[in-house]
Amino acid sequence: MKIKTSNQIDSDVYADAIAIRRAVFVQEQHIDEAMEIDTVTPATWHYVGYDDTGKPVATARVTPNDPTTGHIQRVATLKAARGHGYARQLLNQIAVDEAAKGYQQLVLGAQVTAQSFYAELGYQPTGAPFMEAGLRHQNMVKVLTPAN
Repeated sequence: MKIKTSNQIDSDVYADAIAIRRAVFVQEQHIDEAMEIDTVTPATWHYVGYDDTGKPVATARVTPNDPTTGHIQRVATLKAARGHGYARQLLNQIAVDEAAKGYQQLVLGAQVTAQSFYAELGYQPTGAPFMEAGLRHQNMVKVLTPAN
């Protein structure tokens, strides 16, 4: 898988990320598009994974919460591309990139149905579960080391 990143909303990477998010969150999970497609700043980095044919298949984004913490959001893989490790590769790359920037931890709000996936990647639950966009979520945190 090839991973591309961008912090520009007029980039092909951003357009591919939005297409994946629409397919997964809006069409598949029936989340209101107005809630899903939100405003971002140049501090937000969009990651898109492309399969061997060059098709965009997975996405995630990261925004700084503060000087030590990156906030991962909108992790999604197209239904037909699931089970190939694409999201895992994206999240591992984000951890490497954020650790290289000096971040000490990553946080995310995992859909409860995906909580075990994030736990396998070193994320630990924190706080009580909560509802967002009509779905149960759990905040999770991963401590970064320079080797991440």
